[in-house]
Amino acid sequence: MSLRQVIGATTGAALLLLVAPTAVAVSTGALSESYDAVSVDPTGHVAADGTITLSGTYRCLSSRGPVLVSSSVSQGDTRIRYGIGGTAAVCDGAEHRWTNSEKRTSGTLAPGGANVEATLMELSPGAGGLPLPLFHAMRQQDITLMAG
Repeated sequence: MSLRQVIGATTGAALLLLVAPTAVAVSTGALSESYDAVSVDPTGHVAADGTITLSGTYRCLSSRGPVLVSSSVSQGDTRIRYGIGGTAAVCDGAEHRWTNSEKRTSGTLAPGGANVEATLMELSPGAGGLPLPLFHAMRQQDITLMAG
């Protein structure tokens, strides 16, 4: 093994040791009250006109740009997801409710089991003023869509 390879391997090992404690601290921090989160209520609603309503809660500590709670739903074929609205979020550390609604063609989704994905996303100022997505939290959950 050459001196260059030894130095490269040693540097790589040192970097891994520096990163490992950080990873542990981040995963341990998720157990405290200082994190962003989004939840999905166990039931959603399908109106007769095809309007889908989903809801849940979110919490975010801070942001530099606008934050949104978006949601999508799938039923049957998990490869097909339907976007269901979006809600502006307030990042003040408190828990807030979100509700998203979207009118779909009647019959697209029906009462019964479904899978919802909710995402808490910030449009963070990027280089040159172009906003870049920064994901704060995501939750995927099976729910029941109720008629009405």
